[in-house]
Amino acid sequence: MTQTTDLRGVIPERDARSGPGGLVLGLLLLGQFMAILDVNIVNVALPTMRADLHASGAGLQLIVAGYTITYAVLLITGARLGDIAGHRRTYHAGLAAFTVMSLACGLAPSTWPLVGFRFLQGAGAALMTPQVMSMIQRNFTGAARARALGFYSAVIAGGVVVGQAAGGLLVSADLFGAGWRTVFLVNVPIGAVLLVAGPRLLPRDGGGARGGDLDLRGLLTLSPAVLLFVVPLILGHELGWPLWGWFSLAASAAFLAAFVAVERGVAARGGRPLVSPRVLRAPRLLPACGALMLAPGTWGSFLFTTTLHLQGDLRMSPLRSGLAFVPCVAAFALVGLNWQRLPVRWHRRVIPVGFAIAAAGYLCVGPLAGGGVAYEALTAVIGFGLGVMSIIMTAGLEHVPAADAADASGLLLTLMQISQVIGVATIGTLFLTAAESSGSTRHAEYATGWALGAVALAGTAFTVLLARGRAAARDA
Repeated sequence: MTQTTDLRGVIPERDARSGPGGLVLGLLLLGQFMAILDVNIVNVALPTMRADLHASGAGLQLIVAGYTITYAVLLITGARLGDIAGHRRTYHAGLAAFTVMSLACGLAPSTWPLVGFRFLQGAGAALMTPQVMSMIQRNFTGAARARALGFYSAVIAGGVVVGQAAGGLLVSADLFGAGWRTVFLVNVPIGAVLLVAGPRLLPRDGGGARGGDLDLRGLLTLSPAVLLFVVPLILGHELGWPLWGWFSLAASAAFLAAFVAVERGVAARGGRPLVSPRVLRAPRLLPACGALMLAPGTWGSFLFTTTLHLQGDLRMSPLRSGLAFVPCVAAFALVGLNWQRLPVRWHRRVIPVGFAIAAAGYLCVGPLAGGGVAYEALTAVIGFGLGVMSIIMTAGLEHVPAADAADASGLLLTLMQISQVIGVATIGTLFLTAAESSGSTRHAEYATGWALGAVALAGTAFTVLLARGRAAARDA
């Protein structure tokens, strides 16, 4: 019978405080931070890339999207490879690939080599980042694990905003005349430090890795399912939603159905499927998945549309628009790192309350879109509400056995990444359409705010199920 802990940290004192330490957690999260940073840091460098590389519109799209595509497609596979080869070893392999490809991107002579390097950089990130959550799950327990996941959530949120601000700062500084290349080269010294320190400081895998073979049939059906889903959502708006995009989405559904059938067959034969049904049966994991399919989507699309508004009607620079989100990230981190200080009886209640607060904040986006202190305070309210994502992750993972940490982490990371792609594709398209028809990004903020509020309210249904499950488990 698998030993688990609850969110209250009601475990022996030695276990509640046990863990590899802050330095180890810092090394893991710095790798995660670089991967998240690279999703957004490139955006503000696109104008200089176009001028320097004479890149076409399609080339620029693929420079941005190539990383996200491979990152989203290979996350679950990266998680399973960590379980087979060892999380520590796989983390270092992914980190090495990510660092080398960052250098290659920074030295790329033209558009299409840069596109290819970005795809490979995303593959390195997909190999590296699932190991972070898996190693947290395996090496931290009780209150230490909950706190580590709080830092993890803060890094994910902060990486998005810092990416925008850092991109603007680096391009504006034009260090050594490198221009846009610095947004990639900045990863190289950080990656080198992690590659030197990691083997000395990160805990060894021990007997945790189960070995075995990769579920190739699952991989060959899941990967195209995710790929065919993500590509048209990323490229659809810029290309005018071509017919091939709708066929791609339909094909994605067919591959997903095939994946489910393949995985059931593998499990029935006693094999180990890519996504284990046992993981999906873990208490509260499915409601957590549902919540994490919605919350990151609102977060990603809010950052996307608000950045366009700040640099549009409000005429902020890329650096200034990135810094405008600092209150939002600070509030997010405040909740994520301190929710355990609340009385235990409040823990199960704050999850849906947080979604409700975020929804209320989103509904005020339009009326306060004129900017100023009130607008930045509004972003803090939204960040405060979405800060409960760290509680959701803790609740969803608390009863997942350590041996299944790779499956669960890969699943959650993939859902969170796809959620952001869906959010940007749908709500981002709504914003762009409204802005084009009205000629005003401020007007578009009204439609965006209502849509974001509706999605956040829909997410409360999953959070209520999650909160009730926690209460039932505690009272049993």
